[in-house]
Amino acid sequence: MSDASDEETLSPPQDRGSGGSARKGCDPLAQTQRSKLQHRRARINQQINKEMRMRAGAENLFRATTNHKVKETVALELSFVNSNLQLLKEELEELNSSMEVYQNESESINVPMIPLGLKETKEVDLSLPLKDFICEHYGEDGSLYEVEIKELMDLRQAMRTPSRSEAGLELLMEYYNQLYFLDHRFFPPNKNLGVYFHWYDSLTGVPSCQRALAFEKGSVLFNIGALYTQIGARQDRSTAQGIESAIDAFQRAAGAFNYLKENFSNAPSLDMSSASLHMLVRLMVAQVQECVFERVLLQQGRPELVADLRVAQEAARVADVYALVLQTMTQPLVKDYVPLSWATMVQVKSEHFKALSHYYAAVALCDLDVLPAEGDEDSEKALLHFHVTPPEGPSLTVVLRDDEERRKLGKAHLKRAVIQHEEAMRIHGLCKILRKMDILQEVLSFTHRRSLDHYSTIDREDDFFSICDVPDVLPKTQQKPEIKTPNFSKVRVTDIFHRLGPLSVFSAKNRWSAQRQVRLARREGGFGLTLRGDSPVLIAGVVPGGCAAEAGLREGDYIVSVEGKDCKWAKHAEVVQVLKGMGEAGVALSVITLLTPEQPGQTERRSGLLPSGGDKENARLRPHGTAGCGSASGSLLTWNRKKSGGPPGGKRASGTFSLSFGNSRDSEAMY
Repeated sequence: MSDASDEETLSPPQDRGSGGSARKGCDPLAQTQRSKLQHRRARINQQINKEMRMRAGAENLFRATTNHKVKETVALELSFVNSNLQLLKEELEELNSSMEVYQNESESINVPMIPLGLKETKEVDLSLPLKDFICEHYGEDGSLYEVEIKELMDLRQAMRTPSRSEAGLELLMEYYNQLYFLDHRFFPPNKNLGVYFHWYDSLTGVPSCQRALAFEKGSVLFNIGALYTQIGARQDRSTAQGIESAIDAFQRAAGAFNYLKENFSNAPSLDMSSASLHMLVRLMVAQVQECVFERVLLQQGRPELVADLRVAQEAARVADVYALVLQTMTQPLVKDYVPLSWATMVQVKSEHFKALSHYYAAVALCDLDVLPAEGDEDSEKALLHFHVTPPEGPSLTVVLRDDEERRKLGKAHLKRAVIQHEEAMRIHGLCKILRKMDILQEVLSFTHRRSLDHYSTIDREDDFFSICDVPDVLPKTQQKPEIKTPNFSKVRVTDIFHRLGPLSVFSAKNRWSAQRQVRLARREGGFGLTLRGDSPVLIAGVVPGGCAAEAGLREGDYIVSVEGKDCKWAKHAEVVQVLKGMGEAGVALSVITLLTPEQPGQTERRSGLLPSGGDKENARLRPHGTAGCGSASGSLLTWNRKKSGGPPGGKRASGTFSLSFGNSRDSEAMY
């Protein structure tokens, strides 16, 4: 079944306005091949979680008991559980190696790309914690924000099943950008909400849970990169447009993983460790390089020496970068984590493209329709700089003009091509999972037969010379892959909880006095106060003995409501107009005063808002883990966001993230 139904269940992408997000995830009941694969992965993740809980309990009992018979029984149970875990991890590895599901369904034959499955997550009920925080911190009735809370939870639910398209990427980015606002609204630096975010490792299925919102951000960012890999793998690379789309997708996947590696540290799961992300970046770069080779090959016209030599060098470059990926995959921190099928696929590709480099070298030397003209410096230069070391025999200048010498050198390259093809097929045959991949088997067999056929064509019965051992082709590329950081600013979002007020004042890190209700009357001399700024309007000065001072207003107060009407987002002129239009009875104002840690009264107010247990968990990024939450070593459980100024993407787009209120002297006036 095709994946087309992924897109059929979607609403068209559009910006989120005040009415809520219009982006939706895939229908979880749609039985596409990809959704079936993801459902199986989710089921295995849950089984792994259950077995790990059982193992943790059995290990605790084994350590605690002194009864010999109990120890024997527990040891037997541990052996059974470990056996089940091994079987589940092997089943999950096979699912992670199901590359064909993500490939394009066109009739063209392309080497399969390696995509990543999405990280799975459990549902999180944010309703009660957010309502409590709104009541405690913002002094408002949390039940008044049920619509906003539901919108946030619906958005989180939708991003769990993004479509394999641009709309799916925008859905993930929208939620990622909303997490910026959520972090500043509800996650103070010295208190924890008690919300646990559960995510499963993309490759092993091992669960991890953290209270830090940074873990949620990092996991969503990982899924952005993983979704880019799936989009890149599904492109039809038999067309120029398909190749360009694949290049862009893999470059952006590399950018997402690199951004995650550079901006987050101490990941609680192995798939987001620095070593794993480094490997993934290199893998994506290699797949970009492979697409560049396919583009050069697609643009190739009739046989021409310089062009064919360029194709051969592009193939050598692809072989080189895959060899580098294989080296990274065999490092101690990654070797036991990466699926065997991935490492084998990378090794097969390295040998395969090395074989192609020698094949196209032979094509360049033996299939010329027209010899280069005398004094053709481009052809001579291309051939002189073609090999890693000069080949044995006559100089390459002589070879270029001599048909027989070109045939001999071409035959030597074809011999190397056949040897490398056979090595690629041998390695491929060692992996049970890759043997099931028909398209890869077809590609390897086709290229091997092609090299053999070409060798038979140029071989002669009277060839009594020994074929020299030709050197490798010098790697060279027309386009070096770029690592493109995700452009989060392209998905503009509105803070779901914007009704709480401007983020510059009404944030989790700021604290303020309880709202004070005052009634302001006006005398002949005016109100006796100075107003400044917008959203919210600040009382910048109070005249001693004036109306404002007698009403209880103080310098530094913010006006949050007038006559019961919320004015946190009101402009300076709007508040002034209301004040000037009041009647003889005056006007009722609600004001607050921002508190600093040194100001008296803050500690008392804080203690009154905390739950009865006090603030015991006062470090939201403190290491935390239980046996059931995938806790490993303590060093892995400190999930931190590296220092970074501003919102996701490093940009402060006005109207999107920059919510500071105006405080210029131009809007200050005495009333």
